[in-house]
Order: sequence, then structure tokens, then C-alpha cells
Amino acid sequence: MQSTPTFHGQTLLSAQLSARFEEEFRATQSQSRKKRRVNTNHDYDRYDSSTQDGDRDLGYSETEQNHSDDRTAGMRGRKSNDFLNVRKSPCSHTTMPSKPPFWISLWFAITIPVIFWDASYCFLRPRSMVGGDLHWIWKPYELYQNIDYVYGLPALEKGDGFTNAQSLLNVIENFMNMGYLYLVHVSGSPLATMLGFASVVMTLSKTFLYWAQEYYCGGCAIGHNDFKTLFIYWIIPNGLWLVVPSFIVYRLGKDISNSLNLSARLATKETSGKKQ
Repeated sequence: MQSTPTFHGQTLLSAQLSARFEEEFRATQSQSRKKRRVNTNHDYDRYDSSTQDGDRDLGYSETEQNHSDDRTAGMRGRKSNDFLNVRKSPCSHTTMPSKPPFWISLWFAITIPVIFWDASYCFLRPRSMVGGDLHWIWKPYELYQNIDYVYGLPALEKGDGFTNAQSLLNVIENFMNMGYLYLVHVSGSPLATMLGFASVVMTLSKTFLYWAQEYYCGGCAIGHNDFKTLFIYWIIPNGLWLVVPSFIVYRLGKDISNSLNLSARLATKETSGKKQ
């Protein structure tokens, strides 16, 4: 007859302990959900460890611990998906910057020796001109110095400084182009895009100035040519220095814009996450 009250007392005590454990478990889970909204992945890892230790101390089953781990993994998955959405979302028009295309490097690699050759001709006039002792190095300029007087005797005799001034800028651009190639193909630095963009903007601006000068001075250096000679030997080669740099400006400018937009999106998302 004494066994019945003892049995009921044990049952009541067990129920009270279960209720207490369940209350503590819910409180722990509520606090963890708040922490997960603002914590980084490192914080998640620390929370996982403390939660699992607490579960073992409270005597929770392995199944309950697995449910907690699954919820934590779900939070990580949503965080990862949010980051991917920033990278790939069609609504944001933002993508991760990619490596600059090879054709840009090819353009720089081809033009670097040409620019040095051209600048050397300008700096070494009159020795590099027809009749000079070094003219054999710049034999093609025998024709061109009579087509574009900026490279010919009229500019030299007048002491026109534009020829050497634009050649000096060419040399500066060339070293920037060499730096671009090094950063892209040797060090792999993201600064290559900025350096290449700055260099090609200089090239494009200077070439446009070259055209604008001829327009506003009434063809003072090239107006003596017939149209066929002017088109073949001046418009086509100088037009090439407008077209290709324009494409490079567009491509590198697009990469820079994508990088800035991505950084802004991530900064906004991080700030909003901290405020939650």
C-alpha cells in the first residue's frame, strides 16, 4: 500500500523537472535566434560549441542536439545565399569584377614599343629626321614627316614644343601600361584595372586633343595633303588611337563600376545586419 504514493511522487517530480528543462531549452533557443541575426560565422561556431555543451549538461538527447545544429546550418545557408544574391542578383545589376580580357593586354604589349620608337624620334630631332645620322632607325618617318608637320621641319624650325610635350606624355603612359601588364600577369593585383583605366584615359584625351588642334587651327599641320593621302596615312592610324582606347575605357570603367557597386551593396547589407 506504500508503493502507490511513492510512485505518484516520483511521477510529479519527473514532470516538474521536464517542464523546467523544456523552459530552459526554449529560453536558450530564443536567445540563440537573436544572436544569429547579428553574429558572424565565427560567432556561429562559438555558439554551436556552447549550445552543444549546454544540451549535454541538461541531458538533451542527440536528436534534439541535431535539430539545433540543423537550425544553425540553415541560418548559415541563408547568410551564404544572401551573399550570392548580392553577387548574382539580376535586380542589382552587380557582378563580381572579372580579370580584364586578354585583348587589352595585347593592345598594350603591341603599342609599348611603337610609342617608345615614336617618342625617341621626336626627342632626337633633327638627328632622327631625313639627313640625320640616326634617320636609318626611323626610316618610315621619311614619308610621315612630310604628311604631318608636327613631325616635320616646320614644327622644328618654329620651335613648336607640342611635339615633344605630347611625346613626354606618351612615355608616361607607356610606363603606366607596363605597370598594368605587370599587375595583371605577374602580381595579379586588382589595382591593374585602375592603373590601366587611368593610362588609357590619358591616351584617349591626348589623341582627341591632337584632332581638336587640327580642327581649330584649320588643318595647320595636315591641310596640305590630298584626301587620299590624309585618309590612309593620318586619319586611319590616328583614328585607331581613338577607337581602341574608347573600348578599353568602356570595359575597364565597367569593371570599376561593378566593383564599387558590389562594395556598396555589401557595406549596406552589413550595416543593416548590425542594426537588426
